[in-house]
Amino acid sequence: MIEEFKRFGMTDPQRKLTGILQILGSAGLLAGFIFPLIGVLASAGFTIMMLVAFIVRIKIKDSFVQSLPSIIFMLINGWLTIGFYQLL
Repeated sequence: MIEEFKRFGMTDPQRKLTGILQILGSAGLLAGFIFPLIGVLASAGFTIMMLVAFIVRIKIKDSFVQSLPSIIFMLINGWLTIGFYQLL
């Protein structure tokens, strides 16, 4: 992952921040089953994170196939955001 983040043009602090946000977001998704507002925030955060990941992939001229996982995860998290929102 370190090499991938270098390829993306991101620094070590950005890589570490991304990892921390992913761990917190994962915990937020689990907590969302009890507190739907936390689930909305976590899944919306992941949706935005995957949108940024897709933009980075386009910026570094990755192929569509290489960019596809970020699009798929963005759609899944968008769907989760709607689902958690409906639980409010």
